[in-house]
Amino acid sequence: MTQPPDRPVTLWGLPHSLYSGRARAYLRKQRIAYVERAPTDPAFAERILPAIGRAIIPVVELPDGTIVQDTVDIIDHFEGEAAPPVPHPAYPGDARLLALAHLFEIYAVVGLTRHAMHYRWSYLAEQEHFLRDAFATGGDADRAEATMGRMHSYLPMLGVDAATVPAIEESYSELLANLDAHFAAYPFLLGSTPSIADYAMFGPLFAHLGRDPVPLAIMQREAPRVFRWVERMHAPDLDSVDYAAPAPDFPEGELPATMAPLMAQIARELVPDLTDRLAFLRDYVAQHSPQPGEPVTDRPHRRVIGTVETSFRGVAYTGGVQPYTFFLWQRLIEAGRHPAAKALFAEHDLTPLIDADLPIRVERRDHIEVWGQRA
Repeated sequence: MTQPPDRPVTLWGLPHSLYSGRARAYLRKQRIAYVERAPTDPAFAERILPAIGRAIIPVVELPDGTIVQDTVDIIDHFEGEAAPPVPHPAYPGDARLLALAHLFEIYAVVGLTRHAMHYRWSYLAEQEHFLRDAFATGGDADRAEATMGRMHSYLPMLGVDAATVPAIEESYSELLANLDAHFAAYPFLLGSTPSIADYAMFGPLFAHLGRDPVPLAIMQREAPRVFRWVERMHAPDLDSVDYAAPAPDFPEGELPATMAPLMAQIARELVPDLTDRLAFLRDYVAQHSPQPGEPVTDRPHRRVIGTVETSFRGVAYTGGVQPYTFFLWQRLIEAGRHPAAKALFAEHDLTPLIDADLPIRVERRDHIEVWGQRA
């Protein structure tokens, strides 16, 4: 164990929360002892909210009282040099795989959040009983109603509307097929052990798409190996009984053929969207001249700084622009500077994502996003 069993960390989260699933899977896979508590627990309002300044999960509270918020920061804390070694490091040592892991990380947030929210809320009538029970966890019916209403209201910002829904469902079917083919040969996205790519993709593919009744049925029917991967990611060990022992890893010096369709889909869906968001950010910086250290929004709970006209699989929509997208994009750009990563991304039409010149940095300070240095 990387944490003394008599002094577990506290994970403040919920079973149906996308990002809680990501943090929970990491703690389980790394054998880090934890207890999970709902944010409706009075201690959350008394101790956690004043520290982080907004109602958001997941939050990890360490035995010494240190609070870590955001799944990136949570994983980085336990992967850091000051922490005990973890059984399965989440950051690949190979430069190409590291860049690829960050590609999946940003796709999970910018791309799959749209799928997850569509299948949860567009099919509310078919799964309302399940969702009402989930959202009432640790609370009451009135609070569940308010939270569900707020979550449902995010659909337009994410680009979920009558015009985009067919493209979203087509994309999800394609993604399931591509992932299913990959998991026929490999237990995890980048080989024999989980990485940040798996933890990022697991968030939406478990909490919404692999748990809510409507998308869960689709996954089980169309992509049984993806469903097994969801089970595998939620297990405390590697759970690779489906494969020969030891579980297969990527061939030395090359990526498997199953990765190419996934990268092609990500390129098709991310490049136009992020290109438009980058143009918005350049205009925003020119007009507002944000200063280093300033919060990216006027209130900690507000996550959007404007809207952008963009497209998803060729279908136009107006979406909200979240600075957190650029926080993740920076990580991809930095990993993509390695010559081997550049060559890989060029081969798969992904060069625009690592050659992008962001006009300003987004950083995290005191649990919120702030503007960093201007380019």
